[in-house]
Amino acid sequence: MKPNKKAASNCAACQTEIPGRICFSEKGKATKGCPTVTHKKILNTSNAEYDKNEVHHFARQASLQEAACYANRDQTPYVMQPTKTRIIEICEFAKRMEYKTLGLAFCLGLAKEALVVDDIFKQNGFDVVSICCKAGRTPKTHIGLSKEETIYQDTDESMCNPVYQAKLLNAEHVDLAVLLGLCVGHDTLFFKYCEAPVTVLAVKDRVTAHNPMAAIYTSESYYRKIKFPDLNK
Repeated sequence: MKPNKKAASNCAACQTEIPGRICFSEKGKATKGCPTVTHKKILNTSNAEYDKNEVHHFARQASLQEAACYANRDQTPYVMQPTKTRIIEICEFAKRMEYKTLGLAFCLGLAKEALVVDDIFKQNGFDVVSICCKAGRTPKTHIGLSKEETIYQDTDESMCNPVYQAKLLNAEHVDLAVLLGLCVGHDTLFFKYCEAPVTVLAVKDRVTAHNPMAAIYTSESYYRKIKFPDLNK
């Protein structure tokens, strides 16, 4: 007989209130498959990574930045008081890390937004290297798409080229790459090929004006169809 396989980690399905979870409190409860208690070896090897100077410094600055996003933390009992937007967080974290040059990889459909982001980064003292997804004008035929499989079927449509975006930012030796609106899959390729640390300012969501959580928040009301795959085709 094969040994009993451990239950797969499934934190998303945990029904315990957050203050009562073992990952949140030493006296908390662990549900079946809880990775806080079931994978000690992986946990230990993961925690050992933070002993490396570079990882330790990066993680420490990230946690300091996390705390800095809340005001009046000395109050007891504490009620969360968030004060900083994502773009401010990126600027502050980059300064904590003493980064000088930011790379902005953006979707051409967000060109106006990219111009604003570029200006904000520069106003905060950073050098900026930016590249849009269509840079290089590589045709979609390069990856085997037919005319019928393109968006603008009466043109020689350029493909999104996240590999080029990543490699160019690598060549420019940016300290931190920031993604703005890359498509699903294209962002994945960017992560794969980018050598610099990467963070995301905004992701692509054509329906919700790039606020993908809107569909999640309304999945029990106006956007219930999201749970019925056949209706989303």
